[in-house]
Amino acid sequence: MEHTLSDEQLMERFLEGRASAFQVLVNRYSQRIFNFILRHVGDASVAEDLVQDVFLRVVKNAAGFRAQAKFTTWLYTIARNLSIDALRKAKHRQHVALDKPLSSDDDGGATLLDMVSDNAPGSDVKTRDRRFVVALEKALRELPEEQREVFLMREMEGLKFREIADIIGVPENTVKSRMRYALEALRGHLAAFADTV
Repeated sequence: MEHTLSDEQLMERFLEGRASAFQVLVNRYSQRIFNFILRHVGDASVAEDLVQDVFLRVVKNAAGFRAQAKFTTWLYTIARNLSIDALRKAKHRQHVALDKPLSSDDDGGATLLDMVSDNAPGSDVKTRDRRFVVALEKALRELPEEQREVFLMREMEGLKFREIADIIGVPENTVKSRMRYALEALRGHLAAFADTV
């Protein structure tokens, strides 16, 4: 019953040669890591490739994983670093609108937003809140990179401030400060929606 084991226990089993333990980790985190990377790079096919790279790095560096460390912190650090590298290698940084159709010949088809899983209520609520999503996306793009990164890790990935601090390599108080500034800026940008949210 490996699926009931902690991430760290699964890593220990993987290091002992049990490939099935690694598969449990892949199943547990591949979608979350895809969503995380997609928010950074804005391209689904690049994100899919980077997810593969993340788990290849985990395999390559498994022997260096410290059992007392938190697996998710290590995993998100790898994903973040690969995302940053991918953006640096790009000719120019592009921000793809989440509501833009994925295919150039498809005006009403699937969008980037559809690729990111969520726990939102039914489609009627999604339709009604579409303007809010577009406004939020615009407001997030206008945040400084450090603030946007902290906000997304905290709100979209559910990471704790301490984990975020470990992943991006800054003190926890700096993370909290960036989050506070991000929230203040977002409140300002989204003030028009205050009565509807």
